[in-house]
Amino acid sequence: MRASNVTVRRRLFAALIIGTILFIALVVRLAYVQIWMGPKLSQEAEDNWRRNITVNAKRGEVLDRNGVQLAYNISTPTVMAIPVQVKDPRMTAARLSAALGTDEETIFKQITVRQSQVYIKPGGRKITQEKAQEIRAMQLPGIVVAEDNKRYYPFGGLAAHILGFTGGYNQGLTGIELKYDKLLKGINGSIQHMVDAAGKPMPGSSELYRGPQDGLNLQLTIDSNIQAIMERELDQAMVKYQPKHVIAIAMDPGNGEILAMGSRPGFEPGNYGAYPVENYNRNLPIWMTYEPGSTFKIITLAAALEEKKIKLTDPFFDKGSIEVAGARLRCWKRQGHGSETFLQVVENSCNPGFVVMGDRLGKEKLFSYIHNFGFGKKTGIDLGGEENGIMFKPSRVGPVELATTSFGQGVSVTPIQQVTAISAAINGGKLYQPHVARAWYRPEDGELVQKVEPTLVRQVISPETSKQVRETLESVVANGTGRNAFIDGYRVGGKTGTAQKVINGRYSSDEHIVSFIGFAPADDPKVVIYAAVDDPQGIQFGGLIAAPLVKNIMADTLRYMKVPPRQAQMERKYVYGDTPIVEVPELVGRTVADIYEDLNMNFQLAKSGVGKTVINQVPKAGSRVERGSTIRIYLSDKGAPGEPAPTILQPAVPQPSFWERVREIFNS
Repeated sequence: MRASNVTVRRRLFAALIIGTILFIALVVRLAYVQIWMGPKLSQEAEDNWRRNITVNAKRGEVLDRNGVQLAYNISTPTVMAIPVQVKDPRMTAARLSAALGTDEETIFKQITVRQSQVYIKPGGRKITQEKAQEIRAMQLPGIVVAEDNKRYYPFGGLAAHILGFTGGYNQGLTGIELKYDKLLKGINGSIQHMVDAAGKPMPGSSELYRGPQDGLNLQLTIDSNIQAIMERELDQAMVKYQPKHVIAIAMDPGNGEILAMGSRPGFEPGNYGAYPVENYNRNLPIWMTYEPGSTFKIITLAAALEEKKIKLTDPFFDKGSIEVAGARLRCWKRQGHGSETFLQVVENSCNPGFVVMGDRLGKEKLFSYIHNFGFGKKTGIDLGGEENGIMFKPSRVGPVELATTSFGQGVSVTPIQQVTAISAAINGGKLYQPHVARAWYRPEDGELVQKVEPTLVRQVISPETSKQVRETLESVVANGTGRNAFIDGYRVGGKTGTAQKVINGRYSSDEHIVSFIGFAPADDPKVVIYAAVDDPQGIQFGGLIAAPLVKNIMADTLRYMKVPPRQAQMERKYVYGDTPIVEVPELVGRTVADIYEDLNMNFQLAKSGVGKTVINQVPKAGSRVERGSTIRIYLSDKGAPGEPAPTILQPAVPQPSFWERVREIFNS
């Protein structure tokens, strides 16, 4: 049956309407895609075509206060792959595996991923130049040997805990490398280019280069020479005393700058993986907490003097112990010191005397000063891993807790807290925030970006009280328990500390942390040095172990800093076993035959050159040295000394035994 003309026309009209609607919809859709979606789709297309090759920024250098490089970058080859350009992934993976010693399947997965570029790892990062030449010679499509940067620490383990180290991608992991990672690492650049689906450059496209912004150079407050002096003594202490740890800090008390800081056991940042984790993940001078012992007495002394609770000339009688709320607290000298002044209480480190100071101050006053000196909270030093220490809660402080706190027992502090607090006690009363960053510089031209200014936290005691504290601690070194830190020609002040370690909640009878904190010159302190030795083998007293350690660091540091010797200083009180200080006589112009009489067993004599007449000597006449020291004389009859090996002509003065010295110190 044939459709009527009317029906056909209706169908044609309906088809026309539907076609028109579809056409209009298509036009609208095209307009939407072209006009509204066009920019977005174009951007997505470009993103699919674009490939970025990262251009790594150079990590900023780390310098000491004198500009000596402590950490910088060296160029090292790194193997990279551009997956779309790799023609034979299986063969490529096999050859790279053989060259790099990396699992073949691991490499295969890396070079077949849908990424613009990948690092071949492990094994392909920071390889040797010889290995790089071998891989370049293979001429593998899609494999590139690019230049990368590797962090280099030229002095090995020097200042390792301060510097820290970086990871495989030059990211900071510990120390200042982590603390200032954002400023040191810079901002990476890139090379952008367009490729087709096969990874080939698109005709007519151009590369876009965005240069990297290199990291800033960081200058530290550390002096590498003082750091080397300190670490030399730390190493010797480890050998001599076989302790668990040794810690030392040197700080400028006038501004909080850390001049040196270290601990043992140590590690080398460039090879940290070869050391136990505990060697590098804990910076002991800011992390380790322990009871300070007698070095904490300086805080009690400063508070008592500031509040005028004592005069140094006031009398005190020590019978060897003092009873507080039914508890008997003993002095280290069991028989007591007898009649003494409060100056001698400090010189003798007499516990009962400090208990009296604490009692006169009272709980509120003493703990107020303790907190104002910075204990119980972080100092804010710009290094990670600092601990707070532990103080008694005010509600838990009774008469016994007040008494024990007065002489440094029952509280827990960090070494950096002690150095910061004692610096405030002797610098005029100003508490500074310690810091290791000194200045930031632009790498391209060395222009100063930012200088780190000292941060004054608060004024804790008056300058007048601070002067009294300095003079008292100088007397401790000249006349008291700190005699082994005495340096002739320099006014050294300081305080010893010997604290029982707390193990499993109980005081150990045979493990101690011995310490000494010293400063010089006492009339104008330039440096504060603290040292602590954890569980030394043998005798365990701060005055016998830590004081000589600080003395050695202090003596070389003062000479290096060219601090002039003082004409006036307290004369050292000598006890049996101490080595006297003697003056070097004038030997120049005299003959060897007639100088022995003047030496009078005070010196050893070493000679250099050939002849009978002394034309020079070291040390110079008038210098003050320990009895038994060596004078080197240069001989000549023609005025030109030779340099043969020195000949020792006179034996050293016999010295008392170690135990005789210990016995005399306890009996003094």
